[in-house]
Amino acid sequence: MPHLIQQENQSTPQPQSKLAVSMARTGAEVEEAQRVRFQVFAEEMGAKLPSANEGLDRDRFDKYCEHLLVRNLQNNKVVGTYRILSPEQARRAGSYYSETEFDLSNLSSLRERIVEVGRSCVHQDHRDGATITQLWSGLADYIAKHDHEYLIGCASISMADGGHYAASVYNKIHKLHAAPAEYRVNPLNRLPLEKLNQNMEVIIPPLIKGYLRLGAYICGEPAWDADFNCADVFIMLPVERLSARYAKHFMKQAVQS
Repeated sequence: MPHLIQQENQSTPQPQSKLAVSMARTGAEVEEAQRVRFQVFAEEMGAKLPSANEGLDRDRFDKYCEHLLVRNLQNNKVVGTYRILSPEQARRAGSYYSETEFDLSNLSSLRERIVEVGRSCVHQDHRDGATITQLWSGLADYIAKHDHEYLIGCASISMADGGHYAASVYNKIHKLHAAPAEYRVNPLNRLPLEKLNQNMEVIIPPLIKGYLRLGAYICGEPAWDADFNCADVFIMLPVERLSARYAKHFMKQAVQS
């Protein structure tokens, strides 16, 4: 499941839009987020979604999550979104979403201190530094206002080429950013790295690069998400590894470089 939509190919630059970030407050606003997710994941990426007949990307976790929205104030449309699952809500949901792809047994003692982010995407007409900065800025505000100590999520990498690009990205980042042993997790459906070219020249997707610059760990081998045709890397960011006081500024720099 795409936690971070990693765009290797940027869309044609669009005129700068006036953007605003907020949390969804109504069911209608949540549906706006789900519609953008459908446009990106199903229509653009070809994901197989059970709610496709509704024109929405909807799953059982949505009702437990807070939904971060970036809205284009010129036409009032939502152009980017993140969803956030707190430890209290994960308990009500029965699990974190990441547990549908990874065995998180090693993190069991941390569960009450973990917040999960996911289903992040930006509409193809707005994939620029401004929109991504708004998403990350909203997430930084959330982190600053809550006492969660760890941020987790599944960072997705396209498998449009059969997985060679994803395997090569993982090979490039995991040694330098490997998590301590106590944070390691195991994929439930492992990407068969040994069958893929892991030595392609690749550019690290910008949002993964941003997370790593903030101090995130790569916590094990990628999972293969066949429904979304992507490889998911489990990322953990201990909040103490970044300064909440300047997180917004740091995040802006991370995604713009």
